[in-house]
Parts: sequence; structure tokens; C-alpha cells
Amino acid sequence: MNSTTQTRRRFLTSSALALAAGGMGAWVPALAAPQLGGTLLRIGTYKGDDSYYYTEAGVEKTPYKSVLAEFAAGNLIVEALAAGSLDVGGMSEIPPIFAAASGAPIKVIAVLRGDVNNQVVLVPKNSPLTDAAQFKGKRIGYARSTTSHYFLLQLLREKGLSFKDIEPVALAPQDGFAAFQSGQLDAWVIFGLVVELARSQGARVLRTADGVLSGNYVISASSRAIADPLKHAAIGDYLRRVARVYQWINEHPEQWSAKSARIAGVPPQLFLNQVRQRSEPFKLVAVDDAAIASQQQVADVFAQAGLLARRIDVAPLWDRSFARYLA
Repeated sequence: MNSTTQTRRRFLTSSALALAAGGMGAWVPALAAPQLGGTLLRIGTYKGDDSYYYTEAGVEKTPYKSVLAEFAAGNLIVEALAAGSLDVGGMSEIPPIFAAASGAPIKVIAVLRGDVNNQVVLVPKNSPLTDAAQFKGKRIGYARSTTSHYFLLQLLREKGLSFKDIEPVALAPQDGFAAFQSGQLDAWVIFGLVVELARSQGARVLRTADGVLSGNYVISASSRAIADPLKHAAIGDYLRRVARVYQWINEHPEQWSAKSARIAGVPPQLFLNQVRQRSEPFKLVAVDDAAIASQQQVADVFAQAGLLARRIDVAPLWDRSFARYLA
């Protein structure tokens, strides 16, 4: 993991079983500490994600060593998994599709069900646009190979349009925010905290992704890590901790918003807005047929749009061997 993709690293050292915080009761990890004491788990994370709340959720003391490396996007985590420099990490359901197309040695091992109302089409405050049918000839920003890319494809198809009918502008979220603020985009299909930042400055939500996106985000692991019995066990334990963190977040939205705001350097209200507007709370669940079918639909749309060289069967990409940790 090189310095261009890693912005934060912290070690979680081996210890005894953890007690959950604040009224959540004792929580027992899946395996005793001595069994995994010599195992190192390399985890891909994002700034402000679930890894920042281990202490609050009472799951910070692991029976194995772990190193967390921050990345800016899910496709970078997938690349690190494929290269063997990470063992596990999260992303949307889209980056693994492109990994499967290239034969990368990764598997999807769990599904994080979550919000799609923070994935939106934004237009400037005084924009005359009221519907995606008016996008013809307009400069539309999006983030390539992400949920916003898929969202835009589906919106255009719904209105009988395609990428040939618009002027698509592929930008990373931070660059897109700057372009949107400076008036260089007629509309911006985007996700995350920048949505609330833009709205606080007057941007208008033309449409959310509710009804278009599945709400499935995924956790993936390298095939090599899955094949290692000790790393497999450590990953299973990690999944249980992540599930516990999201339980804590759902039960403590104001505490989560306050800390998230300090991390991001923005007002807590922006995070509270996300909580109040979300389509559903986050919950980590085991792989099921519906999640696989959802990803297949996404892959087919990308193939039909010519963004994949061929149709991809995503079923072999999924691994159900971690289901017992999330029962």
C-alpha cells in the first residue's frame, strides 16, 4: 500500500475479549484470542467510516493484529485487494464487477444494506432543469465506474436518452464539487457528504436514487486471504465487529453525527440531515440471491452501455462462506 492511497494507518493490537459500550452488553468475538494472535489482517477503509467508531461500539480490542489503510474510493480498494496488498475492504457493488471482468482474485463476502437518498442528481439553485429528460446537450457530471455512473445511465435510459445525447463529465467527487460550485456543470450525479455541502450552499436535489439503486454496498476480500483458514476466521470476526458498529451508529445518530462532523470539519447538522433523510438504516447482512441478482442487473447495464467488453456472470464473484458470522 503506497503513500498515494494510504492516508491513515493505525494498529489494533491483540487482546482479550471485548466488552461492548454503554448498555449494549457483553459482546464475545467469534474466536478466542490465542488462536489468532499471530494473524495480521489488512483492512481498506475510508476517512470517517465504521473503523472510527470501534471504541464507541465496544469492539476495538481484537484477538488478531490489524492495520487499517485509508483510500479515497472503492475502486482503489479493489485494486489493492487484487494486487495482494489488502485482505478485506468495502465498496459499492460496482467496482467488483470490473474486477471480475479482468479476472482479479477477489470475492464479495457480505452486503451492507444502506441509504440511497444520499445519492442524488444536483442542479444549481437557479437552474431551470426540473427533469432528467431535459439533459440533452447539457454538461452532466458524474464519477466514473461508481454508483453515480450507473444512476446516470439508468436515468438517461428511463428518458430515452444515452451518453451520446449529453456532454458527460467524469470527475472525482472533490473535483466535481469544485466544477459544480463554479457553474461548469448543468447537473451533477453524486453521493455522500458533498451532497449536503452543496445543498447547504443552495444546490437543489432534482432526484434521489431511491427506486434506481439497490442500496447494496459490499465487503470484498482477496481470494488468498479467504483461502487462509486463520485469515478467514479473522475476516469473519471483523465482519461481526463491523455489524456491531453499524448497530451502534443506528442507535446513536447524534453521537455519530457529532464525531463525524469533527473528523470532516463540517457542522454536525450535515450528518444529522443524512440520518433523517436516509432510505433505510445501515445493516451488514450475509450474501443472498437477491444481492447477487442486483449486481447482475448492474453488470448487464454496464455491458449494454459498452463499458464492459462482454457480459459478466457475477455469480462466481460471490462467496457465502462467511454467512455464519452474520447469522
